[in-house]
Amino acid sequence: MSMQAVESAGPAPSPLTGLNRWTLAAFGVAGVVLVPVLLVLGLALKSGTQGGFIEIGGGILAGALLETGLLLAGVAALTAVMGVATAWLVVHFNFPGRRWLSWALILPFAVPTYISAYAWVEMFDYFGPVQGAVRQIFGFRSRSDYWFPDLRSMGGAVTITALVLYPYIYVAARAAFAVQGSSLDEAARGLGCGRFEALRRVVLPVIWPAIAAGMTLVVLETINDIGASQYLGVRTLTVAIYDLWLNRSSLGGAAKLALVILAIVLATLWLERWLRRDRRFSPTTRCDRPVARQTLKGWQAGLAMGACALPVMLGFGVPGLVLVSASTRQWRTEGWDSALGSALGYTVLSATLATALILVAATVVVLAQRMAKDALATGAVRLSAIGYAVPGTVLVIGLLPALGSLDGWINDVSLGLGGPRVGLVLSASLFAIVLAYAIRFLAIGIDQAQAALAGISPNTDAAARTLGCTRRELTWQILLPAMRPAMVGAAILIFVDCLKELPATLLLRPLNVETLATYLYGFAARGSFEDGAPAALMIMLAGMLPLLSLDRMIEGHGRGKI
Repeated sequence: MSMQAVESAGPAPSPLTGLNRWTLAAFGVAGVVLVPVLLVLGLALKSGTQGGFIEIGGGILAGALLETGLLLAGVAALTAVMGVATAWLVVHFNFPGRRWLSWALILPFAVPTYISAYAWVEMFDYFGPVQGAVRQIFGFRSRSDYWFPDLRSMGGAVTITALVLYPYIYVAARAAFAVQGSSLDEAARGLGCGRFEALRRVVLPVIWPAIAAGMTLVVLETINDIGASQYLGVRTLTVAIYDLWLNRSSLGGAAKLALVILAIVLATLWLERWLRRDRRFSPTTRCDRPVARQTLKGWQAGLAMGACALPVMLGFGVPGLVLVSASTRQWRTEGWDSALGSALGYTVLSATLATALILVAATVVVLAQRMAKDALATGAVRLSAIGYAVPGTVLVIGLLPALGSLDGWINDVSLGLGGPRVGLVLSASLFAIVLAYAIRFLAIGIDQAQAALAGISPNTDAAARTLGCTRRELTWQILLPAMRPAMVGAAILIFVDCLKELPATLLLRPLNVETLATYLYGFAARGSFEDGAPAALMIMLAGMLPLLSLDRMIEGHGRGKI
């Protein structure tokens, strides 16, 4: 039976059933994601010349914009150098420890930026063990007797942030180097180019789309950060929003700064697409060969090993050493803190609920795209994924007014029915945090679900319908089982991201309620990071969960060529 016959079998679906029902469900999800963004725009426009306009015009915006720009430029440049250089070394050369380092270079993924900042200051600050040892060895008596890099500075923020974000570029570049095989490199060298010249003039321009995608994620994560920037004394736009809103009670001013951040995010996404324009590379599977790694010896081998080991030691080893040491001392002297147990329970509960909600929503919108096969459903999927590009602080500014309005409506209904005033049941509860997580990380679930369905030919749907399967049977018996492995992987990634999220959690958590991230932030803000180290260690260990599967994913993407 032809496809035309399959499609014509049975009556056309009504506007509220069949494929239109899927499309409506997808737009419902997209609407929930878009509401906070639109409300931020509305708040900024409604505030007019009030709500922080004078403060913003008087220097807050200019200073925050300058510091944000410097931080983004520095982090993007440093992560690009570290990510591309290490990926090139582990793919194209053999040296001692290469196999282990190729996986270990991903480990800084497990360390949130704010935890890395706390750990670095704990170890390298004036009262830390490193400077203490320097003073003891050389007999220095005060800070003025010697020079030591100041971590609480723009340079410190750029370095510490880059050390935990470079894996975004490393992962993308490593997979791209492996996919292209040895053909380009050999062709360039056959034309007289040296290895470095071939890398600069031929290979890097080809894999630039992968590097640009990784740099975009680095920029988005840097903009979203609040803990590390604030702790290291860098007043970014995100930190300025937090200060204007909570310390100066200027929601309108915070909304205006939020619009600036959204503009930067949109400009970043546009720039990535522009930089990737007309950049295509499709290796031929019949003639392309795996990368022939050159074996390095002597000082060259030592240099390559050191270049790859240094980011691992600084990005993962330093925070890990500090956290294990501080947590051990804390547990020996104070024992288990009951407040930490409560924070752990609340964190796991909120992350679990958010993960379940995201998996359901992602499945709905991706299946809608599959079933409807029209531009409307595709547009709904793209709109549903924009939450990942919205920093947590900006998201909260738009989310709280929406939840506040719903709380008011719920109270009016309750009073109208003769019941009591129920209070802030949505905006001051677990619901707000779960919803913020769901909007923020929905894109992860959508990406994984789309990747899973991409492996199932559309002809499978037609064949199933030909054999008498209804849409419901097609979904439950064929599509959902095929999506299950990818969604399990998505669940792990989403769960870990929810554990690490600080800005949205910090602003939305109910009074007297802590998660692991806010529990740690409270101690660090009071200058007693060591007391919160056990919470940081738990977050870091949880962040290592997806790394075991991530390396296999890279190997598979590279077709076994790494």
